[in-house]
Amino acid sequence: MKACHWVLWGLLLCASGAQAQDATPEERAAELAKKLANPVANLISVPVQYNFYDNYGLEDEGSLSLLNIQPVIPLHLNDNWNLITRTIIPLLDQNDIPTRGQGESGLGDMVASQFFSPTNPTASGWIWGAGPVELLPTATDDMLGGKKWGLGPTAVVLKQDGPWNYGCLANHIWSVAGDDDRSDVSATFVQPFLSYITKTHTTLGMVSESTYDWVNDQWTVPVIPQVAQLLKVGPQVMQLAVGAPYWAESPEAGPEGWGARVQLTFLFIQ
Repeated sequence: MKACHWVLWGLLLCASGAQAQDATPEERAAELAKKLANPVANLISVPVQYNFYDNYGLEDEGSLSLLNIQPVIPLHLNDNWNLITRTIIPLLDQNDIPTRGQGESGLGDMVASQFFSPTNPTASGWIWGAGPVELLPTATDDMLGGKKWGLGPTAVVLKQDGPWNYGCLANHIWSVAGDDDRSDVSATFVQPFLSYITKTHTTLGMVSESTYDWVNDQWTVPVIPQVAQLLKVGPQVMQLAVGAPYWAESPEAGPEGWGARVQLTFLFIQ
């Protein structure tokens, strides 16, 4: 299955579950844009994110198409707490990786996170959430995953100050079970983010999705400028975002230079 087919499949998957929504009043558009900038907002959303990277592999001739389907589902526990579940379902198409003539396509390892988050910000305006994160060995091919079960903590903290949004999401995963012949996992993920929301509900942002591999003593650091626009197509409210990842640091066989990102986020207003 090629990456372009996965994009269509992902969009159809999301659209098929969509229920007709009432038209969003103009006065709620700004609030929706702010919720989208908050990883632990009380808002059901399904981001469908396509990434393309080249200069990959040992010979810098490989390319990777990655489609992440990332449902975010909040659960109201009581008047004081929400549980926000975030899952990353990766679909990959690798060409000439790790060397020329090699490549695989299929499902990668999934990552699931659960954030226990207060329903209201702190007195000083900070929003936070914390909980467990799990690595699930769901890859359909040995080249697409590590064949390890993983577990660890995750947390996010942010502040929304007028049109500005800034904060950081982080987790650490250790392997706890799996194939003994495969390398252990001990990885720290750090995602600092900064964004500004304009009066037209356009979000201008900068994010990094950095990982430190403690087993191999290696950083992977993409820096991603991006722009997103809130819009409405028929009854469906969504956000379209485009970005340009730049690899400031990557492993020897990892990507180099610039990549491309397009994300469509479907919103389901409660």
